[in-house]
Amino acid sequence: MACMDKNLPGDDAAALARLLRGERIAHLATLRQDAPMASMTLYLPDEGFTAFHVHVSRLAWHTQDMAQDPRIALSIAETDDGRADPFTFKRISIRGNAQQLEGEQPDLKRLWLLRFPAQAINFELADFSFWRIVPRDARFVAGFGRIRNLSAAELAACSKS
Repeated sequence: MACMDKNLPGDDAAALARLLRGERIAHLATLRQDAPMASMTLYLPDEGFTAFHVHVSRLAWHTQDMAQDPRIALSIAETDDGRADPFTFKRISIRGNAQQLEGEQPDLKRLWLLRFPAQAINFELADFSFWRIVPRDARFVAGFGRIRNLSAAELAACSKS
């Protein structure tokens, strides 16, 4: 399935791929005591957009929440450049499930440190681990009136754009 189908035009598919690869900060929403809780986190998409990784401390509320209930949302938006209408920013909300990865994950660590070199210190701390977020679906806003709902398969297809 190509991302450039009737659900997402080619220009928007390419913009989505640039957004997911270019931005580094997301807001991670979890469920905490039956209420939503959002916090800023760093993220790393896999090459095919079939998973997004976070490297988090077990002391963080969002990590504790994911351990209790794996359902999450990840919100990623263009960096604010001061434009008059912030609603024109491209943005995506991804719903999915989080799973803690066991072990050291050397390949993932290497990619993480290429993207976030200042985070090397966190690998010396015993309370940090990688979590994989597997998308269920997503809602992409490419600008005013350009809103598309995407299945996990359609999101993954955008990785080829």
